[in-house]
Amino acid sequence: MIRLERRPEASQLMSYASPLIAIALMLIGGLLLFAFLGKNPLEGFIVFFINPISDLYGVSELLLKATPLMLIAVGLAVGFRANVWNIGAEGQLIVGGIAASAVALYFYESEGIHILVLMVIAGAIGGMLWATIPAFLKTRFNTNEILVSLMLVYVAQLMVSWLVHGPMMDPDGFNFPQSRMFEDPALLPLLSDENRLNFAFVMAIGALLVGYIFMYRSFAGFQMQVAGYAKDAARYAGFSAKKMIWIGLLSGGGMAGLAGMSEVAGPMGQLTEHVSNNYGFAAIIVAFVARLNPVGIFFASLLMALLYLGGEQAQQYLALPSSISNVFQGMLLMFLLGSDVFINYRIRWKEATA
Repeated sequence: MIRLERRPEASQLMSYASPLIAIALMLIGGLLLFAFLGKNPLEGFIVFFINPISDLYGVSELLLKATPLMLIAVGLAVGFRANVWNIGAEGQLIVGGIAASAVALYFYESEGIHILVLMVIAGAIGGMLWATIPAFLKTRFNTNEILVSLMLVYVAQLMVSWLVHGPMMDPDGFNFPQSRMFEDPALLPLLSDENRLNFAFVMAIGALLVGYIFMYRSFAGFQMQVAGYAKDAARYAGFSAKKMIWIGLLSGGGMAGLAGMSEVAGPMGQLTEHVSNNYGFAAIIVAFVARLNPVGIFFASLLMALLYLGGEQAQQYLALPSSISNVFQGMLLMFLLGSDVFINYRIRWKEATA
């Protein structure tokens, strides 16, 4: 018989090495996947991982895709460190995009930098308000924030669908489910005229810096870390569990809402039903691969963005569905969780008794 026995102490070195092990296993699994699909594994590897970043434009697209992942993941990491499990960042992103779009459409044909400023504020507040629902229900009725935040994703998806089919539909859009294209004052400025990378990337880097300072250089961040490692010790020290829940959920919601704003005011330039490309769910993987560390989140976001771009390249050059990127994301998470099991547990063999 095989059983798992908990180790007296998990290896700190292996804890940081396991994401690299998971990435290596994902690459090996990817080669096998291409072979099973009847494709040349080497050609599949080059198309999926090399072609997307083979020129400067490809690198700029990588950074563009990584931007919302950085924003969301750093917000989620704040809560995850205190065992506050916000799984609804996808819905919070959508609501943030809706709120920012409402500002852009309200000030349609207006000029001034105040439009973008209000869109940033509206996006963050929209995401935070959506996260307020699971926070209130958790602190007031002790509901499960995982289930509540996840179910609210589907409510947000239905909401944006109704809006772009109704109140926010472009009157000159031939009944397509989308809003008007935003005018220049409601669009984030580009960092270069030669690509689509915009100011949201700078915002994401700033968010990572602020997140690092909060997590590792502030008393509130210390409180959340203690609450995550030792709940009883945090309670004994007088740290408010309800405060940890509110900070964790609102930080995740605010950053997700800001990511929604960066999408509608950035590469999309309007509100549609597909305001998110499952960034809210992918950012959860990013946060765990990064070990909830803002520096790690930067690199993990680049990896996840590369998987998105690789899926698009595989569709174009290998005649594979772009959803193959989701398979790679799933493998990455599976191998990471599997590695973590063996970090915390060892296998014991036990003879079966009659």
